[in-house]
Amino acid sequence: MLRIEHLNKSFGNTEVLKDLNLEVKEKTVYGLVGVNGAGKSTLLRLIAGVYQRDSGTILFNDKDPQKDAEIRKEIAFVPDEAYFPAGATIASLKELYQCMYGFDEEAFRKYLEVFELNEKSSVGSLSKGNKRRVSILFALCTHPKLLLLDEAYDGLEPLARLKFRQILAELLEDENITVIISSHNLRELEDICDSYGILEDGKMLDHGDLERAKESVWKYQIAFSEDKGEKDFEGLQILHYEQSGRVITMVIQGEKHAVSERLQAMKPVLLDVLPVSFEELYIYRLEGERREEHA
Repeated sequence: MLRIEHLNKSFGNTEVLKDLNLEVKEKTVYGLVGVNGAGKSTLLRLIAGVYQRDSGTILFNDKDPQKDAEIRKEIAFVPDEAYFPAGATIASLKELYQCMYGFDEEAFRKYLEVFELNEKSSVGSLSKGNKRRVSILFALCTHPKLLLLDEAYDGLEPLARLKFRQILAELLEDENITVIISSHNLRELEDICDSYGILEDGKMLDHGDLERAKESVWKYQIAFSEDKGEKDFEGLQILHYEQSGRVITMVIQGEKHAVSERLQAMKPVLLDVLPVSFEELYIYRLEGERREEHA
């Protein structure tokens, strides 16, 4: 399990992470989302031990990656922009990894074929997508207990994304691995993640089980024979509200049956209830937070 408590990190006078708390259970795929500058990459680098934190604790399986070299070997970090030594080939990188980590040659051969890579290739001459494949290849060959993926799908074409999702599903089934993925593509994350965290302005705005969270937020389209306004729905936790004539669209957080009963009691002429996607959940959570700030 990964446990983070009261984590703070600044660069100069810029606070990037502010009293951040986070817990990620074993054998889960955790989707870390947030706008550019929210602190996602900084957080992943702190977990991996690349950056030193200013204060707070980071424990993976009750050990501190910043202080424990052995636990760092159980963590694989694939950054958004990977660095490779000048002139390196995939074969020479393998020799480097064999010296530094427990390296699985069989897995190397398997993923080399899956990702359609040639071990004689010069890494510097590869496309961005193939460089991403190389980074993921070597991360998987070390059999990490914690896999950190920053913008995991960036540069991967649709077929490679599908293969990668299949690989993650197989690893979760067969190995004791925890995965944290940051990405701007929330639709891709929705297909593989079972839990999530929304990072906003250096703090965790929201987190939890993805399916449970989606089931607690619903989109309601409702119309009345007489005029209604937002004040008529006081007491409901409205994350989003828009109105066109007498047709109202609201995104409401709350138990579906209870909210529907409340709305039905107002005797609408139309009431439709629609599910929300992870992308919509993220947008409406941010919108709801900002509505509260300005209330």
